Amino acid sequence: MRHGKKVNHLGRTKSHRDALLSNLANSLVKFKRIETTVAKAKALRMYVEPLITKAKLDNTHSRRVVFSYLQDKESIKSLFGEIAEKVAERNGGYTRIIKLGQRQGDNAEMALIELVDFNENLLASAPTEEEGNAKRSRRSKSKKTVSEVVNEGESAVEVVEEVATEEVAPETETPAEGEEETK
Repeated sequence: MRHGKKVNHLGRTKSHRDALLSNLANSLVKFKRIETTVAKAKALRMYVEPLITKAKLDNTHSRRVVFSYLQDKESIKSLFGEIAEKVAERNGGYTRIIKLGQRQGDNAEMALIELVDFNENLLASAPTEEEGNAKRSRRSKSKKTVSEVVNEGESAVEVVEEVATEEVAPETETPAEGEEETK
């Protein structure tokens, strides 16, 4: 049983696994998208996302910490340069794993792991707010918040009572005067 074992050993020793993940992370930083097995992609996500978070703070210490993992100056420049700029506002979830199916030779599950903010095709097809393709909500657009109504001069108590009466719907309909209930 694998109770409490958080690290996928990938059938390798510690040093071999560290070298593998370092090389995969370098390739991901350089090319922004790589194809690998699903198990390696999941292990790589856990390896590279903290490095990207650390790259958002550009100082000597964070550069040295990330360099101890990647061991490649060009990857460090790319990571602290263009990648850190694009993910500055993002709070996590810098990578996306897309399953591709099985590999022809050994039937291993393959996946595409990519940096989220660097998929130009997906970003170009995504609807923007200016186009008006916003998601529809259940509420009508005419409802106002309490603060908007208070600013217009109505009291907040009247608005809360009005909203409360709108949200409560009758559970059953009463029959009209001339009609009888059928059982």
